[in-house]
Amino acid sequence: MIITRTPFRVSFFGGGTDYPGWFRKNGGSVLATSIDKYCYLTVRHLPPFFEHKHRIVYSQIENAREVKEIKHPVVRALLDEYDSDKGFEIHHDGDLPARSGLGSSSAFTVGLIHALQALKGLRVTKRNLADEAIRIEQDVLKENVGCQDQVTTAFGGLNRIDFSDLNNFDVSPVMLPRERLEELQNSLVLCFSGLSRYSSDIAAEQIRNMSERKIELQTLHSMVDDAIDILQNPNESLVRFGKLLHEGWLLKRSLSSSVSTAKIDQIYAAARDAGAIGGKVLGAGGGGFMLFFVPPEKRVNLLSKLEGLTTLDLRFESGGSRVLVYEPDDMEHV
Repeated sequence: MIITRTPFRVSFFGGGTDYPGWFRKNGGSVLATSIDKYCYLTVRHLPPFFEHKHRIVYSQIENAREVKEIKHPVVRALLDEYDSDKGFEIHHDGDLPARSGLGSSSAFTVGLIHALQALKGLRVTKRNLADEAIRIEQDVLKENVGCQDQVTTAFGGLNRIDFSDLNNFDVSPVMLPRERLEELQNSLVLCFSGLSRYSSDIAAEQIRNMSERKIELQTLHSMVDDAIDILQNPNESLVRFGKLLHEGWLLKRSLSSSVSTAKIDQIYAAARDAGAIGGKVLGAGGGGFMLFFVPPEKRVNLLSKLEGLTTLDLRFESGGSRVLVYEPDDMEHV
């Protein structure tokens, strides 16, 4: 049995420039962090005593005799690639709901790749995990996804990630003194909008609009440098980081009509009235979690204003995808 734990992520700046259709010609950068909320996957070989060969438990329960019968697209794709005569039992548990803008789909893909490789007795690097997850999601499943989620959930930490081509990305940790990091975390609040959506559907429109949104995407790209400069300058108030988030949100809304909704606009306006300096919808948009930057002294007022919505304190993590339990039943490859 193998159990992996893979973090969800929050992206601050540069989202949209991590799509291959953009960064292969223009380059791309994001500032993102993994957080202490996780996707857990338990994987083992299923003993051959059942009518079914594979059992997958997530929001649904699937019992399948063949891989091609499996409905979960990531599980089906990876077991098909795995090419094993043995059956599998896969259980998924998540700290937060799926389709919420926190990279949960990529966390699932990264975590399952990690578990399946560990079950074979193989160790994989974080880069291998990210590369393989990108390949599965973009080339095999043909999803409209960028590359930041796979990299952030695999590597973990607060990072600047630069993209130049599909197989070339650089991960640069953003180093901050403990006090500065605490100040940043204490100024951030996650709020669940109550809306779930399929990010691939929303991203498709953004991808189609790229050629008409060059200035906006170039500006979003440059904001990564601006944000890191603010964070690493001890004389700079973090309020500027919040203001930059607001500017970035206004730009992101212009990329597609699907990024925001009337409800999201209402929540955002209420948060700003309550003292939030800036914020954004996480992920492709259209729903899921929203991120707000609020000075600590106005935090209580913000939470009161958002009463009725689920809110979370934001805490970063640095481990990335990890194997928590390693008890493979097939050691021939070790």
